[in-house]
Amino acid sequence: MEVMKLNNGVEIPKVGFGVFQITDLAQCERVVSDAISVGYRLFDTASVYGNECAVGAAIRKSGIPREEFFVTSKAYMPEMGYEKTRSAFEATLSRLRMDYLDMYLIHQPFADYYGAWRAMAELYREGEIRAIGVSNFPADRIIDLCYNADVIPAVNQIELHPFYQREEELEILREYNIQPQAWTPFAEGLNGMFTHPVLASIAETYGRTVAQVILRWNIQRGVSVIPKSVHRERMEENFRVWDFSLSNQDMAWISELDLDRPQMLDTRKPSEVKRVYGFKDNPVITSLNRTETSPCP
Repeated sequence: MEVMKLNNGVEIPKVGFGVFQITDLAQCERVVSDAISVGYRLFDTASVYGNECAVGAAIRKSGIPREEFFVTSKAYMPEMGYEKTRSAFEATLSRLRMDYLDMYLIHQPFADYYGAWRAMAELYREGEIRAIGVSNFPADRIIDLCYNADVIPAVNQIELHPFYQREEELEILREYNIQPQAWTPFAEGLNGMFTHPVLASIAETYGRTVAQVILRWNIQRGVSVIPKSVHRERMEENFRVWDFSLSNQDMAWISELDLDRPQMLDTRKPSEVKRVYGFKDNPVITSLNRTETSPCP
């Protein structure tokens, strides 16, 4: 597994595994166990996913030493604020049944994330977290945070795929030495991504799949990727991206696919902001408001 070095010297795998929307705990534990057996060591979860306990259980049952894994979780909007975030972090550790996190992220650029960042910076200095970062932060909020924080984010986890390439934002992240990470490298197949003629032609040239080409394209841009699948054959496919490289011409062709707009989440769109603030309809989010450590068996 190839790694990238974060701005504090911590190494992070270039390819990880996400568990968004795998809400059944038994299924999530099985899926993570399969991913571990394939070779994944970076696992990305979040309090709002409701499956931290399943991720932790699979890692414990693997028999592989904890230090060989890179585990990320995130604090959601009800957990923002200095005291709330410290409590939320302890709840996350309890659900994972771990002594520390490799990375802890602010999940959305809303609510009191400055108070949350102060708490996370303290936890980082105390050795409870190896690296701290953010998720879904647009460039202006990243710059503002960097001007006002003692600790610069190590990672910004954002929507990055051939239809939303964000080259100008990537340049800003490079300027501040912040590692970009793609939380939705396939955009859930929207806009016919897996059958797009340009991507399909490039895949055919290398005897690869479109998914492998997409992951390789982001990796060659210096982006860490966290694809997700509940199918073992897809996990294996997404993991086999190390023995080929895309040419400069391939990269140029893919660059022409950019639609220059979000396909999954637009944090600048009022209706999207209202959607992510939809606390009342989500029992997991309701539990976060009470800083509960459940749901776990």
